[in-house]
Amino acid sequence: MLVRAAEVISRFSPDNCNSSDPKLATSHLQLARANDLIDQIKLKVFPVWRGAGEGHGWGWAQCVRWEAREGGLSRGLECPLWCVLCRGGKERLKQACQRGRGVLCLPADMLSLRLPQLFDIHQVPKVFREDGIMSGYRHPRSSALDCILSSFQMTNETVNIWTHFLPTWYFLWRFSMLCSSLDFLMDSYTWPLLVYMLLICLYPFTSSCAHVFSTMSAEARHICYFFDYGALSLYSLGCAITYGSYAMPDYWINSWLHQHFVTIGVGNSLFCTSMSCYSRFVELQFPHKSKILRTAAFVAPFLFDSFPLFYRLLSCCWGSCSPSEALASHSYHLFFAFLTCFLFASHLPERLAPGRFDYIGHSHQLFHVCAVVGTHFQMEAVLTDMASRKDWLTSHSSLPSFPGTMGVLVLGVLLNLGIIGIFSAGLPQTPRQSTSAHLHQE
Repeated sequence: MLVRAAEVISRFSPDNCNSSDPKLATSHLQLARANDLIDQIKLKVFPVWRGAGEGHGWGWAQCVRWEAREGGLSRGLECPLWCVLCRGGKERLKQACQRGRGVLCLPADMLSLRLPQLFDIHQVPKVFREDGIMSGYRHPRSSALDCILSSFQMTNETVNIWTHFLPTWYFLWRFSMLCSSLDFLMDSYTWPLLVYMLLICLYPFTSSCAHVFSTMSAEARHICYFFDYGALSLYSLGCAITYGSYAMPDYWINSWLHQHFVTIGVGNSLFCTSMSCYSRFVELQFPHKSKILRTAAFVAPFLFDSFPLFYRLLSCCWGSCSPSEALASHSYHLFFAFLTCFLFASHLPERLAPGRFDYIGHSHQLFHVCAVVGTHFQMEAVLTDMASRKDWLTSHSSLPSFPGTMGVLVLGVLLNLGIIGIFSAGLPQTPRQSTSAHLHQE
């Protein structure tokens, strides 16, 4: 129907009124009807603004529509069709598209967005390679936009990104619920919990951002993971502050260890950040040494922070205490923490079947999930200890102070940022074209 209408217009248009065709020259009636048809029919190209209100706004259902004047018939196409049916139609079409993009505030480049290209392990520089992961690598010189788009594309980093980004919102939701039920501003007993909640929201978000933007360059990759390590070391400091306030065994209250528990936690945090950042400098030449250093950097603060929990659990096993809901949650947390450490160090299962778990199921994804689940049980245990032991703790020890909680947090943040800055300044400067040249050579 639409093609026939186009033929009628082109055949009886004013430009053809002087044609040598005798039928067109002699049939004034047909010419008059054709002119009347051109005058009545107009081409409407969507998107078209129809005003505010119900049933109005921008319409995208049809691309081309024939509309007659009042009393005439109206016919339309229900599928997008780009065509020119009369003189000036192409320009009208271009103007409509430009007007639509302008109103919707869409940049012209949005119409040509493509998902970033992926590469195999032999096509990327060694610094970007992961053990047992054979494909799904992003370009080592990705732009920030490419990095963001890749989080919605199935790569070997996609699950890593979302397994920490989504839990961030879960912890933020739990934090908001606690804000509505606890007085974090005036009640000093809740300040250790405030520090802890801030840090369990920070470390998964930092990890997610590190995985998103780690392929912008070799230097950016190192710096992204420097911040990731710093956030994890601050999380260990938050655990020390919280355990020192709520989880200490009864016999250890006011002991030397209790009084210096947070101070040692600060030192452990600085050790963790320094050792893990240094491990990236020897990663290419001594990969096994780098793995050992990085694992030790995180295991040492964990063991120290969890020492009070080990004592409480062993005491219950010996029958000197009664099991509680808090200890059950602490047990689940410790189990997932050990599982997280095992997955991080072993690179299983991808080590057994390289290439089979490139996108889903490799160790880094599993260790992300275990870390988040363990943090959930830890949070539940801390909340239970905080509520159930409040009367006893407040009567046998002093209340937490602002310098001992928020002051220590600020100090830890500043010191860790200083360490990250020192290691970032010490990164070797590589030529900007090196990684791109490597892709072409491979």
